[in-house]
Amino acid sequence: MATTSKQRLALAICDFLSTSVEDGTLSGDDKDSIDVAINCIAESFKVDPTSPAAIKEAIGSQSLLKIYSVYEKMQGSPKSAASPSIPTAAPGASSASAPSDADKKKAEELKGQGNRAMAAKDYHKAIEQYTEALALNPGNAIFLSNRAAAYSAARDHESARADAEAAVKIDPKYTKAWSRLGLARFALGDAKGSMDAYKQGIDYEGNGGSDAMKKGYETAKKRVEELELEEADASEPTSPTARGAGGAPDLSNLASMFGGGGGGGGGMPDLSSIMSNPMFASMAQNLMSNPDMMQNLMSNPRLREMANSIGGGGGMPDFGSLMNDPNIADMARNMMGGGAPGAGRGAGGQGGTQ
Repeated sequence: MATTSKQRLALAICDFLSTSVEDGTLSGDDKDSIDVAINCIAESFKVDPTSPAAIKEAIGSQSLLKIYSVYEKMQGSPKSAASPSIPTAAPGASSASAPSDADKKKAEELKGQGNRAMAAKDYHKAIEQYTEALALNPGNAIFLSNRAAAYSAARDHESARADAEAAVKIDPKYTKAWSRLGLARFALGDAKGSMDAYKQGIDYEGNGGSDAMKKGYETAKKRVEELELEEADASEPTSPTARGAGGAPDLSNLASMFGGGGGGGGGMPDLSSIMSNPMFASMAQNLMSNPDMMQNLMSNPRLREMANSIGGGGGMPDFGSLMNDPNIADMARNMMGGGAPGAGRGAGGQGGTQ
């Protein structure tokens, strides 16, 4: 089965070529050349054009020719030079004439069927219904936006982005399309583009934007900031004092930071006693596997102040007060293997279909 937009497009091309031979568009003399072309495309894109299920999954009840005719209608292209197999406008009619009332009514019915398929989580069926609706009423921003939502639900984020971008180009005031564009871009790793899309949606909504749009914007903005921090950290030289041989953290530095490796004198207890505690052993293991965590630990001013106090015979600090520092509390959670707060949360929701 095809898993990407490009693979589905490759299958659609193969289907168009084979159909063109079967329906007489191309002569029988061209069959060998067409078969070679289909085999080359199939091998290059790792698809099976002989599988009816793969073809149906790629284009549904449509065909590449029908899809392209929709594109031509959306662009207002003249049909006089088109292939005779493509339906042309009636004599005297505009090449970019608006759909009839009957077409609009049928398209709305198909959109409703697509919405019901979405509610039933039959996303491929929903995509098929929205595509048929667009064939009758091309350039409808709502149909494109709804299909973008279906593509996102089916994890085809490239197609979702394309539909959402087309929808906002047609009707920038249709804010659901901006939300779906933000979600698609975020899923594709374009956090900056996602933030821009949500910002456009907020501006068009007015009054500061809806909660869902603002949540999407803040999520994308947070990811942009995280990426900027990662780039900044990567560009900074690593402190050699925080690492031992082979790049691993040097735990002797941690011991000396707290006044030495032995007990007595009001300083830290014997490290061998500490490491017999499973909790501290787990913390040490996390430190050993994460050199950056050790570097952050060694450079934290609060911990450095605590170490100086212990080393000078000042006794143990008030850990309750120390843990009120959010940076130290977050560091402690990471040392215990808790991970970063809020992990696993994605961009804001895209709202229901319309």
